[in-house]
Amino acid sequence: MLHRVVALALPGLITFDLSCLVQIFGCVPDLDGDEPRRYDFVVCGPGGRKVRTSDGFDLAVTHDLTALGDADTVAVPGYDKAWSLAPPAQVVEALRDATARGARVLSICVGAFALAHSGLLDDRRATTHWAAIDRLAVQFPAVSVVPDVLYVDEGDVLTSAGLASGLDLALHVVRADHGAQAAADLARWNVVAPHRDGAQAQFIDTAITDTSTTSLAETCTWALGHLDRSLSLADLAAHAAMSERSLLRRFREEIGTSPKQWLLRARLDHARRVLETTDLAMDEVARQAGFPSPAALRHQFTATLGTTPTAYRRAFRTTTTA
Repeated sequence: MLHRVVALALPGLITFDLSCLVQIFGCVPDLDGDEPRRYDFVVCGPGGRKVRTSDGFDLAVTHDLTALGDADTVAVPGYDKAWSLAPPAQVVEALRDATARGARVLSICVGAFALAHSGLLDDRRATTHWAAIDRLAVQFPAVSVVPDVLYVDEGDVLTSAGLASGLDLALHVVRADHGAQAAADLARWNVVAPHRDGAQAQFIDTAITDTSTTSLAETCTWALGHLDRSLSLADLAAHAAMSERSLLRRFREEIGTSPKQWLLRARLDHARRVLETTDLAMDEVARQAGFPSPAALRHQFTATLGTTPTAYRRAFRTTTTA
């Protein structure tokens, strides 16, 4: 008997999330389809009828919630307004029943909210799309919400961040079930990276807060133009013509952070742009962004984004220089 993966399509289904599951669990990496299947994959929905998607069309679903009764793995793709609407009671009951009999459960993107509403994430680590992280944490305080990661594996309950990280989680599951080669074959077929560590950051935009309407606008603009220097609190205070204490208070009140943290974000943001658009050596990237050494750049980059500058460039390089 093949391991059975059942995707639960809820109203407002995000079809990209479902396609991640289809491509990994529902297909084989072969043009003629002659390769042996590793999973039996089906899609179900409440009532076994058409499911409205968030992408402007209906999805025909022939299996109802009873399909979850013999699922080895239940996968819940994201769905529209997941953060504000609880799933129907019969969905919650079906998810609880599936886990009670030992099924593995995973979610893609904001599908995590369905698991949370069912109590399946209580006292567990979990993640979701970065834009919904705070809402998940506030609504479900019993869940240990982990921001800035691609996916979280808690054994029998797994959650992923938004969109493409669903592929990362699905490949992680295949790797655990069938080994690295099986996952690599599917990754190659889908033309995606064979492995991205779940602890890697979601690459949330770290762009600094807009300061153009604050009383510190001129000083902040000046600092951004001199990021290659070692700027101190005294330097900023001198430019703003105020005491260091007053500058600290003004930053907190108007920008919501400290000068030190604002400068660090500015330096990281600049380093990211250089990494994305040039082939400059790491010592020059560090110099331009105001880090004292490539090692310092690497330390701050890893601490904030969960990856190295080299790995970031490899993933996000957008141009090729002559």
